[in-house]
Amino acid sequence: MNGPDAVPADPGGPVVRRFAAADRAAPHDSTVPAEQLGDAQAIDRLARWLRGAPVVVLSGAGLSTASGIPAYRDRHGRWQQATPIQHRDFLTSAPVRQRYWARSFVGWPRLGRASPTAGHRALSEMERRGVVSWVITQNVDGLHQKAGSRRVIELHGGIGTVLCLACGQRFLRSAVQEWLRSANPGMEDVAVCPGPDGDATLAEAIARTFQVPGCPDCGGMLKPDVVFFGDSVPRVRVSAATQAIDAAPALLVVGSSLMVYSAFRLADYAQRQGKPVLAVNDGVTRADHLLACKVEGECGAVLGRLLDLAVQRPA
Repeated sequence: MNGPDAVPADPGGPVVRRFAAADRAAPHDSTVPAEQLGDAQAIDRLARWLRGAPVVVLSGAGLSTASGIPAYRDRHGRWQQATPIQHRDFLTSAPVRQRYWARSFVGWPRLGRASPTAGHRALSEMERRGVVSWVITQNVDGLHQKAGSRRVIELHGGIGTVLCLACGQRFLRSAVQEWLRSANPGMEDVAVCPGPDGDATLAEAIARTFQVPGCPDCGGMLKPDVVFFGDSVPRVRVSAATQAIDAAPALLVVGSSLMVYSAFRLADYAQRQGKPVLAVNDGVTRADHLLACKVEGECGAVLGRLLDLAVQRPA
């Protein structure tokens, strides 16, 4: 059975402003009233950074919350979800794998149906217009690709692909969903509360009865093609990310608190290479002390306005 391969000069001193927008305007919607755009000076300042050579974007969960996908942390950077499954536990414990797949089975439909936000679409348009060179994303939801972005580095992998750890075959997550459904009739009707990355809350008693099929080719262990907590990002992805940063004039962080080290170290790397680190995020980030410019607010509204301004020629 064949599956798809896994898809691979300073305008001034630091400034932090809050961008208060009640709307989620479509990208480059210039009809949004000015009074809804918060501090116009801060937005203009950030846009000036985007008018030179294409920048690299580092995106996080805050970009996808408008799609109905919960984030792991609140705007203060505090953890707000159940303890995530650890990589080692998944590999060594059958009950942990059973619990993971049971929760993923009931949580996947919401994630699989999720549509890109205005922010995803704005970034795709920025790539098309030469404002953005690459998107490095912490997210595993595939929404950048759905929005049309082509140059995407999935730092933590993609939840839409499942890997057999024995034979190396890859399968679409949508196909695995059908195998899980056949092995667990009636499970779809269980009411759940959605969690991040296609997770969901589920009673332990229900999870313990869940049947997990093996690889249809060899019977081996199936694992989502993502980096679990406690695992390391593959070196080839880290290398691709740092090379993208090396070739860009600046790094723009979008919708990430950078609390996870694999993301923070990229902001730290950019700053140590003399690249300005910019941010659009509704809340604190671990790298606030490194930022040359930050606008706080809802990602889609801010990025839509930035796209408008970035493609304008300076007067």
